[in-house]
Amino acid sequence: MAAYDTTIELPETRVTLRNEPVQARSAARLGGLLDAAAAIVDEIGFERLTTAMVAERAGASIGTVYRYFPDRIAVLQALGARNLERVLNRVGDEVLKPEHPDWLSALAAAMGILVEAFTSEPGFRGLRVGDAIDLGPAPVERTNKSIIADRMLDGIIVRFGIEDSEELRLRFEAAVEVSDALATRAFHGDPNGDQRYLQIGYEVASMMLIPYLGAVPTEK
Repeated sequence: MAAYDTTIELPETRVTLRNEPVQARSAARLGGLLDAAAAIVDEIGFERLTTAMVAERAGASIGTVYRYFPDRIAVLQALGARNLERVLNRVGDEVLKPEHPDWLSALAAAMGILVEAFTSEPGFRGLRVGDAIDLGPAPVERTNKSIIADRMLDGIIVRFGIEDSEELRLRFEAAVEVSDALATRAFHGDPNGDQRYLQIGYEVASMMLIPYLGAVPTEK
């Protein structure tokens, strides 16, 4: 039977699969392939990953891999999309929690979730949400990190009654990009993450946003 194209869509991002896993067994098989790809990315990085490696690690035939993915880039696209999906709702929910007294506390907690993914989510440290390299099938205006930034900011705006603006969105996305770069540096060669770089990432992001989100009173 000829393969057909279908897509898995997340907010403003798209991943193409050859066959849609409509049954639980097929979905489990697809998940196993992505788990295998994530393990390989953790070991040798995404640059050297091949479909043959994915098949071998998953204990599947190469034909099974090609049933879902036309090439290695499609595998990486799907893994990046899965990483995005797993962190997106978590950070969005986190900033809305009532225990955060101000936007700075909410930001710190959301950034903590992203940092945690470097150690808890297989394949995240090497690939993150797919923006490490150009994995898109065509040039897109928004990166997956910008989708995360918007979800975080949407929650902060709702939770703390902050006025939205294009400038605020630009500044917030820039702050997320900077903190992500420093988090990547923190985990380069250190599986636990160098806390110095992680702290600097939080401090820099906070300083970038205070002029637009407002200063937070400090306890005396």
